[in-house]
Amino acid sequence: MSLLRRLLPAPLLSAALFLAWLLLARSVSTAQVLLGLALALAIPIRTTRLRQTGVSVRKPLVIIRYVITVIRDVIASNLEVGWGVLTWWRRQPDAKFVVIPLDLRDPAGLAVLAMVTTVVPGTVWSELALDKSALMLHVWDAPDEEAFIRRYKQRYELPLKEIFE
Repeated sequence: MSLLRRLLPAPLLSAALFLAWLLLARSVSTAQVLLGLALALAIPIRTTRLRQTGVSVRKPLVIIRYVITVIRDVIASNLEVGWGVLTWWRRQPDAKFVVIPLDLRDPAGLAVLAMVTTVVPGTVWSELALDKSALMLHVWDAPDEEAFIRRYKQRYELPLKEIFE
């Protein structure tokens, strides 16, 4: 492994960290630039074992369809949860923990699934089984648990299986 590769194991991550630091600091003073450089060099080196290598993406067109689905669901869920908050006195949401059996095993796919679940209002990723066979979500309103599980698997898990496995 070359010296440059050891110093910069993830050049794009280093650049992003450096820029993020300067933006957060809202300063390009010498001290902030040096601190940003130190962080941009040190963090990728210290986290090398945490980053996944060899992630392969299959069916890139499915990604576009998946992103559109997630954007639509985020908008619809925002409206649904917002309306539920405003009208809670008429109908209380049927909030519950739902256990969803998983077929997806790819770590990158599971990471995307976790992010998507967190982004869509009304769902919170609560727990992943140690063997990755099931996940537990807290759901804002799921009167029909089986229908929710089917919809979640169809809309979120199945496309990720196509993309990553």
